[in-house]
Amino acid sequence: MVDLQRRVVIIGAGVGGLSQAIALKTKLGFHDFTIYEKGSEVGGVWRANTYPGCSSDVQIHWYSLSSDLYAFWNKSHGLQPEIQAYWVKLSKKYNLYPHIAFNTKVLSAEWDDVKQQYTIVTEDVFSGKRMSSVAHVVISAVGILEVPKIPYEIPGVRKFQGASFHSAQWPDSINLQNKRVAVIGNASSGISKPHIPYSDTEKWIFANIPLAMRLHRAWIMFWFDFPSIVRPSDKTLKKRREAMTKYILDRAPSRYHDHMIPDYPPGCKRTVANSGFLDILHRPNLTLNFDGIANVVENGIISKTGEMLPFDVIIYATGFIGERYPMHVRGLKGATIQGYYDAHGGPTAYLGTAVPDIPNFYLLAGPNTGTPTSTLFVEEVQIGYILQLIEPVLSGYASSFTIKASPTDAYNAKVQKRISRSVFVQCYSWARTNGTGKVFNPFPWAVTLWWWWLRKPSWDHYVAVGAEKWVWARRRKTVKNILKCAAALTVLWSYINGSTQRILCDMVASGYL
Repeated sequence: MVDLQRRVVIIGAGVGGLSQAIALKTKLGFHDFTIYEKGSEVGGVWRANTYPGCSSDVQIHWYSLSSDLYAFWNKSHGLQPEIQAYWVKLSKKYNLYPHIAFNTKVLSAEWDDVKQQYTIVTEDVFSGKRMSSVAHVVISAVGILEVPKIPYEIPGVRKFQGASFHSAQWPDSINLQNKRVAVIGNASSGISKPHIPYSDTEKWIFANIPLAMRLHRAWIMFWFDFPSIVRPSDKTLKKRREAMTKYILDRAPSRYHDHMIPDYPPGCKRTVANSGFLDILHRPNLTLNFDGIANVVENGIISKTGEMLPFDVIIYATGFIGERYPMHVRGLKGATIQGYYDAHGGPTAYLGTAVPDIPNFYLLAGPNTGTPTSTLFVEEVQIGYILQLIEPVLSGYASSFTIKASPTDAYNAKVQKRISRSVFVQCYSWARTNGTGKVFNPFPWAVTLWWWWLRKPSWDHYVAVGAEKWVWARRRKTVKNILKCAAALTVLWSYINGSTQRILCDMVASGYL
């Protein structure tokens, strides 16, 4: 007898986890799910990252849930408080809070192949109390940049006596006025994004003109995706690099010119739009130091040239640990996600979503899903794909689906072949295993192709267990569709044949034949 009391666990209440939960409710009418969130509020990165100037990487109208567009964003790139408020509002609108276990960290998920379910072990982040529960489907919405990276390999990092923190863990109480501050790292977290205000007229148009927001969103998507669809010529790429070089040299202080131009082509690392960053380098109270760090001491930093630099505060804008999955997940025959990653030279998955031998477990923003476009759009495409895979399980028509190894290998061979001819292999990067190995983050095609590939599952790529009812239902549906097509063709043929006979009769009667 089929047990219809199915349960879903979502790990993480960031934008991916919340979007998945909303889809479960609105698309499948399914409500028996729990979101485990280690923080005290929803929002994920938008709850955690509160550093000054924190904003979306792409235009906010494309970094909004497609079912809940918002006409009144203040600027082109939403700031953290506004984005966080948006997701809090959606969580209340869809009544998600009763489904969320806050301050709860998932430690492990282990699959029982006999019972066809996972045992989930969680821990209260304050008390340390551990609890166990079961789930038939687990969806990981922790993303690929979940664990902040502190460079403990630098001697003395733990010796510093002043305030120190990662930019993703910015303390609300910190006051930097009149403090000597060191920022270690100079990538995306160290640079704010451009913020172009929307006028009241534009907001009114978005709110009142049908399809205006949809068309604006579509234009943003086209603008971002076109370079991936039509690859620029080598001549164009050369001109782009020359223009970017000139732009930097025209604005940066001359004393930094020898250090400001990357020795790798544009696109190998994340391209960040200038929003006054180059201008502030002229300030008398700001210095860029390229000497490197020898060690950290109680009251500052000693550079590799031996210079002692005193500081009151150290801020680590040093990125995240992207090549390790942050929890223990065990599937069939002792297989684990991290074990699979290690065996394949770094994070690896089928369509960035499923891992062989890990049944009913799906990743949002998994390996090789990074694009220069909207992460939320990428995740929404994944969610639509995942819903198709879990619907038979939740309705009792199947017990589990597991991606096969061969299509996973074939897909990733295609990904890595494409990447091997791209700019992504031409620099040291967090998106590569140990900085120089396998490139595990970028999706090396247009996001339009991502949507096309994930529009529906290739069911023959999966092993289905307990799916006899589902198989028969699919066969009945196929036969029904064939009969519908046959009936439509019969009617069409009858109409065409009848029309032909009438035309011939008319021509005979008119003396043409």
